[in-house]
Amino acid sequence: MKPSANPAAPQHGGPRRGAPPQLALPPAAAVVAGAGLAALLLPDGELCAGPPPGIAARLETLEPPLLVHAPATLRRLGLRARPAYDLLELFAFVLPGRSAAPTPRGLALALDLDAPARGVEAAAALLPKIGFELLRRLAAGRHSPANRGAAALAARLERAGWGWAPFVLDALGEPDAQPSMDALKVWRLLPEWQEAAPPPPPSSHPVTEAAARRRLADMLGPEAEQRPGQADYAAAAAAAFAPRLARGEPHLVLAEAGTGTGKTLAYVAPASVWAETNSGAVWISTFTRHLQRQIDAELARLFPDPAERRRRVVVRKGRENYLCLLNLEDAVGAAGGLAQTSLIPLALIARWAMATTDGDIQGGDLPGWMAELFGPALILGLADRRGECIHAACPHWRRCFVEHTIRRARTAELVIGNHALVMAQAAWGGLDEAMVPVRYVFDEGHHIFDAADAAFAAALSGTETAELRRWLLGAEGGRSRARGLRRRLDDLVSSRAELETPLEAALQAARALPAPGWTARLAEEGPELAGIEAGRPNPTEAFLRLARRQVLARLEGDGLPPAGTHETDLFPTGPGLSEAAEALARALARIAEPLATLRARLAERLDAEAEEMDAAGRNRIEAACRSLGRRAIDPLTAWQAMLRAAAAPPDPDALPMHVHFLRLDRREGGGGAGAGDRDVGLHRHWLDPTMPFAMTLAAPAHGLLVTSATLRDSGDSDPEAAWGAAEDRVGAPHLPAPAIRVSVASPFDYAAQTRAFVVTDLAAGDLGVLAAAYRALFVAAGGGGLGLFTAISRLRAVHARIAPALEQAGIPLYAQHVDAMDNATLVDIFRTEEASCLLGTDAMRDGVDVPGRALRLVVFEKVPWPRPDILHRERRLHLSGGDAKTYDDREARLRLRQAFGRLIRRADDRGVFVLLDRRTPSRLLTAFPHGVAVRRVGLAEAAAETAAFLAVPKCTQRAS
Repeated sequence: MKPSANPAAPQHGGPRRGAPPQLALPPAAAVVAGAGLAALLLPDGELCAGPPPGIAARLETLEPPLLVHAPATLRRLGLRARPAYDLLELFAFVLPGRSAAPTPRGLALALDLDAPARGVEAAAALLPKIGFELLRRLAAGRHSPANRGAAALAARLERAGWGWAPFVLDALGEPDAQPSMDALKVWRLLPEWQEAAPPPPPSSHPVTEAAARRRLADMLGPEAEQRPGQADYAAAAAAAFAPRLARGEPHLVLAEAGTGTGKTLAYVAPASVWAETNSGAVWISTFTRHLQRQIDAELARLFPDPAERRRRVVVRKGRENYLCLLNLEDAVGAAGGLAQTSLIPLALIARWAMATTDGDIQGGDLPGWMAELFGPALILGLADRRGECIHAACPHWRRCFVEHTIRRARTAELVIGNHALVMAQAAWGGLDEAMVPVRYVFDEGHHIFDAADAAFAAALSGTETAELRRWLLGAEGGRSRARGLRRRLDDLVSSRAELETPLEAALQAARALPAPGWTARLAEEGPELAGIEAGRPNPTEAFLRLARRQVLARLEGDGLPPAGTHETDLFPTGPGLSEAAEALARALARIAEPLATLRARLAERLDAEAEEMDAAGRNRIEAACRSLGRRAIDPLTAWQAMLRAAAAPPDPDALPMHVHFLRLDRREGGGGAGAGDRDVGLHRHWLDPTMPFAMTLAAPAHGLLVTSATLRDSGDSDPEAAWGAAEDRVGAPHLPAPAIRVSVASPFDYAAQTRAFVVTDLAAGDLGVLAAAYRALFVAAGGGGLGLFTAISRLRAVHARIAPALEQAGIPLYAQHVDAMDNATLVDIFRTEEASCLLGTDAMRDGVDVPGRALRLVVFEKVPWPRPDILHRERRLHLSGGDAKTYDDREARLRLRQAFGRLIRRADDRGVFVLLDRRTPSRLLTAFPHGVAVRRVGLAEAAAETAAFLAVPKCTQRAS
């Protein structure tokens, strides 16, 4: 809920359309809240600071305040959601498509204002200046095309209760503007894409080492620092772009490039030469969305002109990342009432949709904090996350952001994807029906194993099966906008008995999938009672209940387990589980068979009606066939295979290809039997997921470059063993031709730029001692510290103990799973707030790419051993070559090495790495680069040396 027009706001009397803009802020107090200290700037200029409870008590007596990021600020004040003037909302309205870290300093930097001094008082004093500057910019651009319709939209938002509306109207010089919904209907205004002929296949001319070196030199320019290792890397990477000599034998180059080599531009050099010479596309795949954008920004060196870069470079993501215009239209229609506050985020999304470069609402130019302000269900629900796209039948198809991006990618030279998209699409039989890539670069190649594991795994769970039921049958009660399969295919099957008959049979059979409310029925006694519907037991719910029972029976202890993930082996199966698996397999076959018939008969129309069918109709049928396969037939086929495996014990003497296990997920909170159950199911993973990766993606390609700073385990004394393990992690043994190995050392002087300690005097398991250690080290570094944890519970406990003290010391502390922000937002804040510290789980380390002083200390709570789950147990047994200890050590060393690599990103960075685990084996300390001397010391000595080492003169420091 947002504040209504404030009675103290400027009065809107008389006809003033087109009047000079009036710049005025709400007569409200400004508040900034830290973990243990908050500040309040009153409208009369009084500035006070104190503990959050005291500031919160004063706010209770005041009008809605001026603040930044209401959910996070109110949480730190201990207040529930309430009206406020959030400057982030005003920023999103005034500067759509622009991003900023959601803090006073972040907004100030985005607006080119002087950044505030450290402390909540200075931050609070800055908020009115930020608000005034935003209104000033809006007034200055009120006649620009981007603000056409802005006044009518703001007038409509005033009726919906948006507190900023009257001040926006005054800044636009139209305080009496008439409200209109037209500005929300951006689907009418966006450009259309035009169909083009399919591109011809690329030629196969090689890239010479000399050509790669020349292209790199051209990108860097004559004034660039000479880095011989970067040029050597570019020359070696050219081998991945040689002509393929035999079918199924791609050129695979494994290139390990130490941090600071400049590998991004080094591999772009031969990739761009190949694409330009052969009129083809090179797909660059990364692990994180952040690196996708980083690579896109780096390509400004190659294509300085933005228009040319947009034409020749495309960032590709999965369909679920982009704004769906049909979903937006539905949401706008549902929020059309006079006082619907959901119109506020929809209006901001509409403003952004007219400014965005590609419509990406996750990791693109839509600020990540939008979903935090208004709820991820609303913002992310505007994408096609339910797989309901109707393609050519959609009235907005020719304006669709996804279709625009797909068509741009067909003619681009460099396509920047991610591992999840590239592997998932390969599993489905191709990235695009009009284009099959033949050249790939896999950056962050050390993640290939995990990415392939996720892409080629299968889960027959309550969530997955219930989602398939919703996809087939649509919404069954409630306020969901979910469209069923009949509604999506109505234009294709209507009045065609040969299509309607299998569709109806599949929809009737789909009632064997979990009905709404299935989680509440998991704990019912007797599988025959599960999910009674129309007098018949639900076979999926019966199987899930027996799976849950088996997990609970084999866990240690009595009673229901706590929140979290709990696993058990599938075999030996519990009473009735095999029989339930067979019954469910038959039920799933009754869904899959008519769907396969429907798909086949739809495909027959493409031939039978080829002469009279237009391009839109053909695209519509092709898209429907693909959706049936990907969303229903393929998972149903996998589930049936899993159920057949559950009904027949495996051969104990045969090496398994897959690992099957049962998993129960429980949420926090809730009372009563089964109240905490979130999901349960049967899971299947490839024992070696690089096998399907090699079969579906690598083998059909002509060339692949797999690169990372941490491909090899530096702890292996045998270089051949280290390379062999790296090849195993990327699937090289499954390809006929040997991989080409390349290694380029880091140019950094780690002995001079880093310090590394293992703290030896902390009692294991004592949270008070652990918290004291983090506090001492963060204070010693003066901020800029990243704390990594292996358990969320310990992260939260440490945060609660140290946040107030750090705030008093001028060191803001942010934390994953604590603050009302997602990981990307937290990293943006950490990068912007040089004195801040950040706590996260070990998974956070891959998303933190923060050069300079903003990251100068990494503290690991304990050795990051692999999680000892069933999947790890089986891989440790079958993939370790008989040496399970070495397998575990290698995993831990690689994680330590990757975390250490976050510290030094530039030649003048300095950093300290601390491991708070006195039980750390010495054999793991070879994880760090050559020159790093890891010393075992007490906490006091580690803190003192950290303070001394990082206390560099200000003249040698530089902003992050």
